[in-house]
Amino acid sequence: MLIPEWVFTHEAAIEAFLGDGAYGPIFAAPVTERCLVDDERKLVRNAEGSETVSDTTIFFPDGAHCPEGSRVTVNGRTTTVIASHNRNGGGVPTPDHTDVVCR
Repeated sequence: MLIPEWVFTHEAAIEAFLGDGAYGPIFAAPVTERCLVDDERKLVRNAEGSETVSDTTIFFPDGAHCPEGSRVTVNGRTTTVIASHNRNGGGVPTPDHTDVVCR
């Protein structure tokens, strides 16, 4: 079950993190995706298990590609992805989506 498109009232430019180069991080060309933004400060864990503070959670339609370390620009702010979670029920009627927690 997909979340209805009308829920995604914002747009975000995602620059997927590709890796580190000789001069710093390397990002893909920006891709624009519809999303829903929740500006709420909360304590989250990153991929290494360390606690860090997230200021924004962004909800994308199922299948959005936004790996950890990516840059996301939404509402005029550019932020870095702490963690990305694909919430897909695998056929179970759940609201399939991708949520991304950002600094």
